[in-house]
Amino acid sequence: MSSERGNRCRGCADAALRPVLDLGKVPAADHFPSANSPIDAGEAGHPLRMDYCAACGLAQLAEDDTVTGEPRGVEPRALRDQAADAVASVASAGLLTGRTAREFGSPHGGTWLPLLAARGFTETAARADVVLDCFGIMHEPNQRAAFRRRAAATAPHGALLIQYHSLATIVAAGQWNALRHGHFAYYSLAALQGLLHEAGMTVTHAWTFDLYGGTVLLRAVHGAAAEHDSVRAVLDGEAPHLDPSGLTALQRAADRHADALRRWLDERAARGLRVYAYGAASRAVALFSLSGAHRGVIAGVADASPGKHGRRMPGTDIPIVSPGELVAARPDLVLLTLPDLLAEVRATYPELDGRWMVDAPSGPREGGIETATLGRAAT
Repeated sequence: MSSERGNRCRGCADAALRPVLDLGKVPAADHFPSANSPIDAGEAGHPLRMDYCAACGLAQLAEDDTVTGEPRGVEPRALRDQAADAVASVASAGLLTGRTAREFGSPHGGTWLPLLAARGFTETAARADVVLDCFGIMHEPNQRAAFRRRAAATAPHGALLIQYHSLATIVAAGQWNALRHGHFAYYSLAALQGLLHEAGMTVTHAWTFDLYGGTVLLRAVHGAAAEHDSVRAVLDGEAPHLDPSGLTALQRAADRHADALRRWLDERAARGLRVYAYGAASRAVALFSLSGAHRGVIAGVADASPGKHGRRMPGTDIPIVSPGELVAARPDLVLLTLPDLLAEVRATYPELDGRWMVDAPSGPREGGIETATLGRAAT
């Protein structure tokens, strides 16, 4: 919580923080009550705000008063495919060297260790030749300490691989609902360079991927090291989206998005159309709350995670159902809350073809979504 750190930056401990996105009070992102439980007014009582540090450039969760246990999700195919692509990219550059690997995992699940095991690496709890962190470090309240731990886990001549959802993408694509409880940091490469430098490491290479509209994988090593051209390419690509006006535009994006979804749902309900959603994801929690979604406009939300079935979206009466129940309901339209799942759900549930509406900051779109992406860096 912010009071515990004296309203100082989670990365550099400076007090130069300013709010750039304030969603007010919303439900906890990771708490899915029983579908049979009544809605408690306190469910939507948790502050959710993004602050930006002018000193080091780290965007961060201002405070988090939630204490929840998140039902383990099912890793989407898009994440698995991207992980394989990322490991292959590092290997093809001749940079996946050594024999031991260690991973700082994400509470959302998923692991890259089998991919490294297939290349001859052995998992270790000691210092490793390759240390992995795929969306894990953003869950650490104390960012400075988290980077130091990962640096300490990396062998003297080893490499740390960190993947992050680019703050530049979040801003450029208006992905305001990437902000959620439990996610304490939102990174630019410039901010990460500072955090890693403080931990005694240097970023040497960067790769970009289309996942989430713009995901970046970094390689860092101990001490001073030469910087590949790919690092400068990502820095240059991110810079135009990280000025103060760009960051504060997230607030307008949130307001427009919630209003657009509210109007879209009301219009479909008025026409007698039965709308379901797919993806009881954390990013849908704040969106449903701000747009005032309820069972009268979204009959249910399907999710692949069995741990979420029989529960409901927090702050609403919308039940979470299995994909089988979704198909059996034969809805008129299905709102997909996670655009990266579109190819997978279309292939898995052909019975729903032609009914998918993909959530976007400007409102649901039929068949797809326009997203800002960073160009792939050469290695």
